[in-house]
Amino acid sequence: MEKEICTISITSNWLGDEYTFYENEKIKRTYDNNSLSSDVTEWLEPKQISKHNKDKLIKNCPEEHKERIMIILDYP
Repeated sequence: MEKEICTISITSNWLGDEYTFYENEKIKRTYDNNSLSSDVTEWLEPKQISKHNKDKLIKNCPEEHKERIMIILDYP
């Protein structure tokens, strides 16, 4: 498995929503659909992430990883 850069949570309620970024620029999202469907995992391309969620990811990103994550997300 590729080396992990960081995991960023953009959870806004009791349903989890976390994005894990890897050195090979892969993005893994782990989230809860509802209380009966938790820890759903999907692999995403940057274009599959909404502008709104990209904004939240950058806002919650640890400062030491922000520049790298912005590049991976193709963030303005």
